[in-house]
Amino acid sequence: MNSAANPLLAYTFEVPFDAIRAEHVEPAVDLLLARSKERLARLRSSSERTYASTLGVLDAATEELEHVMAVVGHLEATATTPALREAYNAIQPKVSEFYAGLSLDGELYRVLKEFSETDEAKALDPARARFLKQTLEDFRRNGAELSPDDKAKVEKLSVELSRLTTQYSQNLLDATNAFELVITDEARLGGLPESAREAARESASAKNVEGWRFTLQQPSYVAVLTYADDRALREQLYRAYNARASSGQYDNRPLIAKILELRKEKARLLGFKNFADLTLEDRMAKDGERAKDFIKQLREATRPFYDRENQALLDFRNEVEARGGSAREQGTAVDTESSTFQPWDISYYSEKLRKQRYDFDQEALRPYFSVDGVLEGMFMLVSRLYGVKVERRTNVASYHKDVRYYSVLDEQGTEIGAFYADLYPRDDKRGGAWMGDFITGLPGGNHGKHLGVMCANATPPSGGKPALLTHQDVETLFHEFGHLLHHLMGRAEVRSLAGTRVAWDFVELPSMIMENFCWERSVLDFFARHYETNQPIPDALLQKLQKTRTFRAANMQMRQLGLAGVDLALHIDYDPTRDGDVMTYARAFAQEHTPAPLPEEFAMIAGFGHLFASPVGYAAGYYSYKWAEVLEADAFSRFADAGVLSREVGAAFIASVLSRGNEADPMELYKTFMGREPSQEALMKRAGLVAA
Repeated sequence: MNSAANPLLAYTFEVPFDAIRAEHVEPAVDLLLARSKERLARLRSSSERTYASTLGVLDAATEELEHVMAVVGHLEATATTPALREAYNAIQPKVSEFYAGLSLDGELYRVLKEFSETDEAKALDPARARFLKQTLEDFRRNGAELSPDDKAKVEKLSVELSRLTTQYSQNLLDATNAFELVITDEARLGGLPESAREAARESASAKNVEGWRFTLQQPSYVAVLTYADDRALREQLYRAYNARASSGQYDNRPLIAKILELRKEKARLLGFKNFADLTLEDRMAKDGERAKDFIKQLREATRPFYDRENQALLDFRNEVEARGGSAREQGTAVDTESSTFQPWDISYYSEKLRKQRYDFDQEALRPYFSVDGVLEGMFMLVSRLYGVKVERRTNVASYHKDVRYYSVLDEQGTEIGAFYADLYPRDDKRGGAWMGDFITGLPGGNHGKHLGVMCANATPPSGGKPALLTHQDVETLFHEFGHLLHHLMGRAEVRSLAGTRVAWDFVELPSMIMENFCWERSVLDFFARHYETNQPIPDALLQKLQKTRTFRAANMQMRQLGLAGVDLALHIDYDPTRDGDVMTYARAFAQEHTPAPLPEEFAMIAGFGHLFASPVGYAAGYYSYKWAEVLEADAFSRFADAGVLSREVGAAFIASVLSRGNEADPMELYKTFMGREPSQEALMKRAGLVAA
C-alpha cells in the first residue's frame, strides 16, 4: 500500500488528519513494522562497526513507526470512534511485542557492544557517547542479557501490560462519559457562577435535553464542588467522580491488581527489587527508596502547616454554619459538632474562606482571561524571552473544528516547528491536559523541524461569550506549552536524545517553570485584559490574586505528596497476600493526606491514568512533579532576580536546558544554568511553608 492510498504512510510534516480513517491504521502499522524489522535485520547482519551503521541505523529504524503510532494514539485519545478503537486495539499487541523484543535482542546488543570497543566509539563527541552508553544500559536493564526462557517471559509480560493498560485507559474514558446529571430545578444551581450555568445549559442543549447538564469533565465537576450551595449535588458528583471505573462494565479494579502483579514480576525477572527500582535507575532519583525519602522529607516539613490550615478551615465552616450558612439545602445540614469535614465540602468552604480572607472571587478574573488573549500573551512572552515567533495558520487540516494549528519561527523567520492546540472537552476525548510529539526534526533529516500537540479540557465558549478561563486554566496552558517549547526548541542531533526524551523527573522543569510567569504583572499585562473593555486587571484585583498563591498551599502540597506516595507504595511496598485488596490499601494511604473521611467506595486509583493508562507512564514516577517543582522554583529565582523578562536569562535557559534534550546528565544541565545544585528552600518559601 502506498502513501496515495494510505495517508498514514505519507509522513508529511502537516498530518493529513482529515484523510485518516480507521481502516488505514492496521495496514500502515503492519507495513511500517515490516520496514523497521528489515532495517534492524540489516544492522544485525552487517559486519561494519561504525556509528552510522549501528547507532545511526538504530536511531532511525523506527522513526516512521513511532510517528504513525503517535498520530493514531492521539486520535484514539481525542477523537475516538468504535472503529478507531477496534483498529488501535488490534495494532497495540503487535507494536508492543516488537518493542519488547527489540529491547531483548541479544544480537543487536552484541553489535552495539562490539562497536563500543572501536576507536571511533571511544572518540565520540559527548552527546553520541552518552547515546551509546544509555543505549547499552537500556538493553541491559530491559533484559538483553537474560536467558532465552526469561526473555520470552519478559516479552510476554510487556505485551500483556500494553493490553491491560490500554483497556484501563478506555474504561476510564467510557466510565467518565457514562455519567451525566441533568438538573431541571434552577433553584438547585444556587452558588454556581454564571459561566458554569451557561456551560451546563449548552451541554444539555447539545444533548437535546431540557435543563442543565453536569458531567465528570473537569470544568463541570470542579465548578460544582467549588461553588454549588446544594450539598446533595456536590456529594453526588464527588461520589461519582471518585468511584469512576470501579464497578460494572468499566471496572478497572481487576486490571489494577493484574498490572501491579505483572510489573512486579517483570522487575524481578530483570534483576530489580521492585518496579520502582527498574523505572528509576536512569532517572535523577536513581531508585525507589531515594524517591520515597524525598517525599517523606517534604511531607514532614509540610505537616504542621497542613494541620494548621485544616483547623482554620474547620473553625471557619463552623462559624459560617452557626450564622445559618448556605449549605443546608435539600435536607443535608452540616454537623457543626463534627471535628471533620465531608470531602465534598472542602473545596466549597475553602473558596468561601478565600473570598472572606482576601475579598477575592476566582470568577472575577475569568473575564480577563479569554483563550485568544491568553494564547497571544503566552506567545508574546516566549518572543521576549526566547526570540521565537508563533503564528496561527488556518489552512491546515485537522481532526476537529476546534483544533488550531500554529507555526513557530526563529529570529530569522525560519520555521523551526509547529503544533496543534486542542483545548476543549468532548465526549470522544479523554480528560486532563497533556503534550505530545509527532515529529522530531534533526539537522539534515527528513523535516529538520519539530511537530507537536498540546491538549487541555478548559471551559469552552458559551452564552455568546468567548472561552473565558480561570487562572488555574491559564497555568495549565502555560504548563503544556512549556513542554512544547522543550520539544520545539530542541537542537540535539540524536533523535533519541532530543526534546522531551529526558529523565521523567527532569521533564517537568520546562513546563512547571512556565507557570511562574502567570503570576507576574509584567507578563499578565501581555494578555490579561477584559474581553469586553480591553482593560487590564486592576491592581487591587491582581494583588488579591497574588496573596492567594499561598492559600492552603500545604493542602495542595500534601495532596500531591499523597498521590506520589501511594504510587511508590503500590510499586514498592504493596503485597496483596499481606495487604489485601488494593483499593482498600490505596484508600488508607490517601486518607493520611486528606482532612476528610473518605467514603468506602472511594476508588481514586481506578481513575489515576498517570499510573495505569500505559505500561510505564508515571508509574513509580509521580513523585517527578514535586521533584521538578523543587527544580523549577529554584531555577525561576534566576529569572526573577533578573527582572523576569530577561532575554539573557532566557538565552541561558535555552542553551542549558531547552535545546539540550538528554545530551548530558540532567543534574549537569541544571548546574550549568544555575551554577549550583538545587535547593528546596525556594519551593517552601514560595508556598509560604516556612516558619514565621
